[in-house]
Amino acid sequence: MVTMATSGSGKGPSAPAVAKDSAYDKLKAAILDGTLAAGAALVESSVAEWCGVSRTPVREALTRLEHDGLITRSDRGLVVRERSPEEILDIYEVRIVLEAAAARLAAERHTKFDLIRLERLIRRGEEIDPDPDAMADYNREFHRAVWQAARNEALLDVLSRLNLHLVRYPVTTLSYPGRWKQALLEHRQLVDAITDRDASKAAEVARVHFTEARDVRLRLWEQDLA
Repeated sequence: MVTMATSGSGKGPSAPAVAKDSAYDKLKAAILDGTLAAGAALVESSVAEWCGVSRTPVREALTRLEHDGLITRSDRGLVVRERSPEEILDIYEVRIVLEAAAARLAAERHTKFDLIRLERLIRRGEEIDPDPDAMADYNREFHRAVWQAARNEALLDVLSRLNLHLVRYPVTTLSYPGRWKQALLEHRQLVDAITDRDASKAAEVARVHFTEARDVRLRLWEQDLA
């Protein structure tokens, strides 16, 4: 069982919905940044004390996190989902298809504003210091801009959920030797295809981009085991 420190004396706003969201947001952030490690047991009473709320909003928050796939049930009860190479393959098997679909739709449906935002992101990427956190944050913002240009809320929702699982892996693929430079080149190619409304080219660039990201992610996993 994970030992959790108390975060404060009160639970803030008393509205149940606020307490539920507060517990959910705090737990999700702790899972994504590794404060709650993979495999950590989540005991309702301990979680409630740590979040500074009652057990009811914690129960609802845990249900949401289980729905998100960030926690699972085991013989020890609820635990933070483990990481594995099989999960990496599963995520990318779906993500490669959906990212290609998003790129295709972005090429077909983008607005002038979308192109302005993507070009600004391209320029920003070229100026970013090679810091892993900065690169990862920028990369997520760039790809979210592509998703938004696709004008498909269901696709945006599914890709956002998939991305949650990759955030759980602590090392960004962009820190792998040579990957940052290559990723920026692929971003440039993707924006060019979207701008030209070349849907087939945009989809292919996205497919290649995320296939390489998958392969790098697996190499990083192997390095961690070495």
